Amino acid sequence: MPPVRTIDDPRYVKALSHPLRVRILALLEEQEHSPVRLAERLHASLGTVSYHVRTLERLGLAELVRTTPRRGAIEHHYRARNRPTVSDVAWAAAPPAAKHALVGATLQQVHDYATIANAAGGFDRGDAHLSRTALQLDEEGWKEVAGLLERLLNEVDGVEARAADRLAEAGEDAAPVPAGLALMLFEATRFSDVASLPGPQVLAAAEEQEDAG
Repeated sequence: MPPVRTIDDPRYVKALSHPLRVRILALLEEQEHSPVRLAERLHASLGTVSYHVRTLERLGLAELVRTTPRRGAIEHHYRARNRPTVSDVAWAAAPPAAKHALVGATLQQVHDYATIANAAGGFDRGDAHLSRTALQLDEEGWKEVAGLLERLLNEVDGVEARAADRLAEAGEDAAPVPAGLALMLFEATRFSDVASLPGPQVLAAAEEQEDAG
């Protein structure tokens, strides 16, 4: 089976349509894991996790990196492969279902990462940043903001590369600081324009369901 290479591949949409697969991918993007370890971390059955890992492997979104003996059996260790790259042109041309699947999966990951970091004190340092801004732009203003974010991401890549060099030079004395960065620019819908908003009980139930998943 050829690997997924574009976001409009129906298999990619299907891969991101299951919340457990999204969480498995998130863990495999951080480091390699075996299905046994993933099942323990996600509080899911080994059979279910193994099925989803095999699905991700068939789609070219995960790869086997090594095997180790474990209690008379062979344990397989996987890591995530690079996801399909998305240009502005490709994103504009992608069908809505593909966009919604990718955005939904990314938002879930951002929510999970930020919630876990918040519980661990990740926002406690004085130079941590969290903000949300409602803007009123014209088309030219939108393009200016989009360009600013693109340049910022390019600069961040350079900062990370220089930090990697310094950490490598420090060797055993290195003190890496895991950092999370999430940027979003989207056409907003005002709360006041929505017919009905989810109430606190609905939101709480959704949180409980997500935690259980």
